[in-house]
Amino acid sequence: MMMKEQRKNYRFIAGIMAFLIVFYAGTSAGGPTATASESPSNHKRLAIIIDDVGNDMKGTAEILAMPVKLTVAVMPFLPTTKKDAIAAHEKGMDVIVHMPMEPKKGRPEWLGPGAITSSLTDEEVRSRVEKAIDDVPHAIGMNNHMGSKITSDKRIMSIVLDVCRERGLFFVDSRTNFRSVVGELAISKNMPPVGNDIFLDDQNSKQHIRKQLDLAAQRAIDKNICVVIGHVGHSGMNTSAVIRESVSRLQNQVQFVGIGDLVRDVWQWHSAPTLPTGNK
Repeated sequence: MMMKEQRKNYRFIAGIMAFLIVFYAGTSAGGPTATASESPSNHKRLAIIIDDVGNDMKGTAEILAMPVKLTVAVMPFLPTTKKDAIAAHEKGMDVIVHMPMEPKKGRPEWLGPGAITSSLTDEEVRSRVEKAIDDVPHAIGMNNHMGSKITSDKRIMSIVLDVCRERGLFFVDSRTNFRSVVGELAISKNMPPVGNDIFLDDQNSKQHIRKQLDLAAQRAIDKNICVVIGHVGHSGMNTSAVIRESVSRLQNQVQFVGIGDLVRDVWQWHSAPTLPTGNK
């Protein structure tokens, strides 16, 4: 009798163990109990913005061919503005307007057409921002090209942010001036105070860019999010090469997202345009 009871107990225990093996195997293979939210990288998000797109600069094709989601900041009124914006959108990337703005120092020809300068009237500022938005297809936001002088000017930046909000766009402060007023103005207008954390290619060498990208990934791990800016053009080939080679190394640590994903998820901001958005 005792032997029968023991065999019955053994069969019961074996059944339980078999169930547990199947259950945990299914979980580790991505079964129904494994959810995307359990992935560490899902909470550690890195948004890479690539500036100066729109003029067929070096590295543009390489950036548009990336296997992860990036954000391209497209300058208005340039030869490949529309082509690059449409191509980025079709590849699932976020598109923002790279708005030329007057710097404290620098050559005027670096600004490009349609720039915001301190000599403009309120009406002229509004008109130039409107036209720039209209010229960049699929734009969901804007950031500043140069602009160390303008981003510290409350009069002008208030108008820029008003137009963006009316058109359903957010504004990313590139942070070319530590005295920028963009963040405080954005908060006062119930807009997300999103800004750049790290420049990837302020020095044009793969070693430096790689170091900056690693710093950005670590910041995302430590603080859950990080926004970085790189460029096409002078550093375009090095920047695109480092990003591509770093994707497989970093994608298990951080999630590559568009800036629009951060704006929606972190700041809970959803566009509610009050003026027509003909560029969508």
